[in-house]
Amino acid sequence: MTLRRNATDTTPRATLVCVPTYSFRCTQRCEPVEQRFSMADVPSQVTCPECGESAARQISSPALGRGNSAAMKAHDASRATADSPTVVTSIPQQGRASSPTTSNPLHRRLPRP
Repeated sequence: MTLRRNATDTTPRATLVCVPTYSFRCTQRCEPVEQRFSMADVPSQVTCPECGESAARQISSPALGRGNSAAMKAHDASRATADSPTVVTSIPQQGRASSPTTSNPLHRRLPRP
């Protein structure tokens, strides 16, 4: 989705509206045509720029992963670590904290982490 100015707004201060991108494909199987329309004005067919035939609107998944909120940025950052994790360049100064041990014999039967 992209943001663009609403063309029908005649006020001096135009508002930004969210306009989704729709994909169309003709019967000749030319390259898909992507155009932006408001959800109220989207046609079921457009003219293919390659062959000139009518291209029908294709059903596709929405682009939900494009957000600018802090939660979406945090989600993208955590997803990026799966593909390119940060590399440790040196051993940490402090060692790992030792786990407390118990002398109770019943605790031996408990599952270990």
